[in-house]
Amino acid sequence: MKTAAGRTATSSNAARPRVSVVMPVLNEERRIVRALDSVFAVASVHEVIVVDGGSTDATADLVRARSRATLICAERGRARQMNAGAGAAGGDVLLFLHADVTLPSDAVSWVESALRDPAIVAGAFRTWTVADDGEAPIWAPLLHLADLRSRYTGLPYGDQALFVRAAVFQRLGGFPDQPLMEDLELSRRLRAVGSVVTVPASVRVSGRRFLARPVYDTFLVNVFPLLYRMGIPPRVLANFYGNTR
Repeated sequence: MKTAAGRTATSSNAARPRVSVVMPVLNEERRIVRALDSVFAVASVHEVIVVDGGSTDATADLVRARSRATLICAERGRARQMNAGAGAAGGDVLLFLHADVTLPSDAVSWVESALRDPAIVAGAFRTWTVADDGEAPIWAPLLHLADLRSRYTGLPYGDQALFVRAAVFQRLGGFPDQPLMEDLELSRRLRAVGSVVTVPASVRVSGRRFLARPVYDTFLVNVFPLLYRMGIPPRVLANFYGNTR
């Protein structure tokens, strides 16, 4: 199967892993239907598990109305929600997807290609950040500065649709129970037990948070990971971050 990136992704169903998509959500009624429809359009996804962290809007009801999605509830907190979803998943590969991130239609083929190498325990996609429909502020072109990080970092972030072998995820105890940087910490632990790759295909990421607070968001994305690597506790960073999900 040829992709837009010009590479050939494997399309053999015989060896295709069962990929469980786990999506943590909180008050996403404005985008959850579109998010689920985009996942349903991805070929060969084994199951879609949506983990609600206590939404006070119509998010849960909208998920229940989609028969192809499984809704479970968990204590608020992205790490806890994703761990709960992983515990309910039946696939041998877990793909963690934010509600404002859209997978390429051949995402499962890329996952399969990456995990053909037994030394690779996990992987992720490059990002392509765009303004939501109707948004076009003057600084919108700066959205793509965030995409450079996804191409060169060896430690994938949550917005890169991280995928991991389920057995390895369970062996490592899942995401650490911390309010921030849980994705970076898991990536560090994964890299300690095997190879973590970034495939040459991109997910589409909503730039809604950057557009709402461009200067502040740029600071967070570039400085917080450095502070975390320097040993600043995630709970301290969370106090500055504000409304962690």
